[in-house]
Amino acid sequence: MSETAPDVSVVIPCLNEEKAIGACIDEVQAAFRHSRINGEIIVVDNASTDASAQIAAGHGARVVYQSERGYGSAYLEGFKHAKGRYIVMADADNTYDFGEMDKFIAALKQGNDLVMGSRFKGKIHRGAMPWLNRYLGNPVLSGLCRIFFGTSLSDIHCGMRAFKREALAKMTLKCQGMEFATEMVMEALQRRLKVSEVPIQYYPRKGCSKLRPFADGWRHLRFMLLFCPTWLYLWPGVILGAAGLFALLLLSGGPVMFAGHAWDTHAMINAAFLTILGYQLINLGVFARVFGEQQGYFAPDQNMLFITRNFDLEKGILIGLALFFIGFGMNFFVFVEWWRRAFGDLHRIRESLVGITFMIIGLQTIFSSFFMSLLVMRR
Repeated sequence: MSETAPDVSVVIPCLNEEKAIGACIDEVQAAFRHSRINGEIIVVDNASTDASAQIAAGHGARVVYQSERGYGSAYLEGFKHAKGRYIVMADADNTYDFGEMDKFIAALKQGNDLVMGSRFKGKIHRGAMPWLNRYLGNPVLSGLCRIFFGTSLSDIHCGMRAFKREALAKMTLKCQGMEFATEMVMEALQRRLKVSEVPIQYYPRKGCSKLRPFADGWRHLRFMLLFCPTWLYLWPGVILGAAGLFALLLLSGGPVMFAGHAWDTHAMINAAFLTILGYQLINLGVFARVFGEQQGYFAPDQNMLFITRNFDLEKGILIGLALFFIGFGMNFFVFVEWWRRAFGDLHRIRESLVGITFMIIGLQTIFSSFFMSLLVMRR
């Protein structure tokens, strides 16, 4: 290996992989020789209790140590030591063919910032991926990523990837666990980096798997939802709020026949609930989006920029007061009628439900405006 700065750094996290790590390093070295790449191999020993680190060093890799266990922890430590212009990452269990590294490097040289391997566009060998992961976990999570973030990636959890050093500097990677894989994709998409895929082969692993399908799947899903307040809050809020308000106003005039049944006050109670819940979710979505942009989690969004630039606390208070007094006025007239009847029997549930709903939304608007004012305040 040349003493000059390497062109390619291959970073391999390793936790008790003595059965496979030697073969992985040999494959990388063979790929370097075949393509005449000036490269380095960095193995991050993640507190292994077997001979993984010694085997890696014996096969010519540079071994660095990360005592804090975690998929993300290992990679973050390894990236600190990588000196190459291009950085390739892959697991130490011999499931990936390092001979396919040329595809990734070529795609980076063509202008891509991050290149993902796609096992689904390539070939998954028999026994390489559990049925649950192959037909449910990975397809569902990758599909949600395509919906949430408008990408065409088919395999967001593929462990073999490559990226440019300058792309790494643009991403703020922090996750310590398995969700690190999702975080890298989300960060690249949020930073408007150019991301592409190359088909690869996936082989049965050597040694015991450390994956926990349900726990790791939830961590990936949770991270995606946190990074997408539009789908977590805004769209559910708009749908629930609009449906609830429509039903509430429709039923305010009397029972409605639908699907062979008369929908009456009990349906109105649920409609009021949906209206209030939907409005609250919309508020949370706006708050989350503004906060996320200020903290650098999300790229600026034109809709949010319009809201923050035109937001005014006084306008919010006035709108909230208007909504509140619409509802208060309806309930006031109900109260007056009740008073005239000497507080006897009264059947004004419809008007009361509509009035209470508007009063709650009005108060939410006033207090949300104060909180929004705090979020957009400049020091």
